[in-house]
Amino acid sequence: MRCGRFELPPIHGVEEAPAVTYRRECHPGPGEALALCAITGQYGYVNHAFPCGTLCLDFVGTLRARRNAAPLEKLATPGLLDDWFVESGMMDLEPGASEAEVAFAVQLREAVYDLVAARLDGRPLPPEAVAEVNMHASGLPVTVRLGAEGVIRTGPVSQGLASLARETVELVGGDDAALLRECARPECTQVYLDRSRGHRREWCAMKTCGNRVKAANYRARQHAAQA
Repeated sequence: MRCGRFELPPIHGVEEAPAVTYRRECHPGPGEALALCAITGQYGYVNHAFPCGTLCLDFVGTLRARRNAAPLEKLATPGLLDDWFVESGMMDLEPGASEAEVAFAVQLREAVYDLVAARLDGRPLPPEAVAEVNMHASGLPVTVRLGAEGVIRTGPVSQGLASLARETVELVGGDDAALLRECARPECTQVYLDRSRGHRREWCAMKTCGNRVKAANYRARQHAAQA
């Protein structure tokens, strides 16, 4: 495991927030090393979650509760997209996203979801989604260089999207596609890689969806017992 500490400016929207020290934790695994990195904030000022086992699926998860009448959009602003790249560990500095780049990112995200959903359902891959992902995958990935304190990852939004698209190609076109699962909580549409022993993982995250389902089941049993 590789770990590092570095400081970034205060998080967007937090009034007079102190400078936040972030911790990068990278666990070895197949594919690009950056796909298995995550950033945690010293003070908890983070906007995104990364429970899915690979960054392209975490990226898909920035649209929450897809089947709801009003899904929750976590990439609604350029600042949120910048935060995602830094909090995920893909980049050490904000890429400086624009409104147009947010639209490009959302378009790629939905193409990735279409490919993943097709794999989950056993359907042919949608040609439009394949073309979208391949277009981004042909671009330059995040720039990695050696600095005085270790590895530095930087680049514009286009390079971040290229890295995500390349990771998607490896996932959807490789053996790990067999590990794709959707969270068992009906209200959640998060997709993750099930690397658990016996492949029995049910939830995108036990602390959120798992606990909510268990609490709901407990309340239902209590209500039935009192009826």
